[in-house]
Amino acid sequence: MDVTVITYLAYIAISIGLIIWVGRTLFNNGRVFLLQVFDEEEIADSVNKLLLVGFYLINVGYMVYNLKIFGEIKSARVSIETLSVKIGIIILILGVMHFFNIFVLFKLKRGTKKEKVLNNTRI
Repeated sequence: MDVTVITYLAYIAISIGLIIWVGRTLFNNGRVFLLQVFDEEEIADSVNKLLLVGFYLINVGYMVYNLKIFGEIKSARVSIETLSVKIGIIILILGVMHFFNIFVLFKLKRGTKKEKVLNNTRI
């Protein structure tokens, strides 16, 4: 089998594995944060599922978009270098998305706390 094809298959397998692992981890552990932001379990769970679907769509879409490898890969060294760059980009995107989501949840939680304080003082 051609080294370029093997590199493509490795890129797809590693990227999808990383995306699924990170998605499941965020889904399972993110529920706690969403329950603090939203008072109702049903809404928190629905938002959590929507975030997971969006996460998969964005990351798999980028992975497929970034699939093209420019030039033919003729050695194992070039294959490893190409994979490290492409998978490194996927990992950076996953990290940035994670911190962005945490930032948004923190802001939502802070806004919810302020709203609760205001509602309690009006009574």
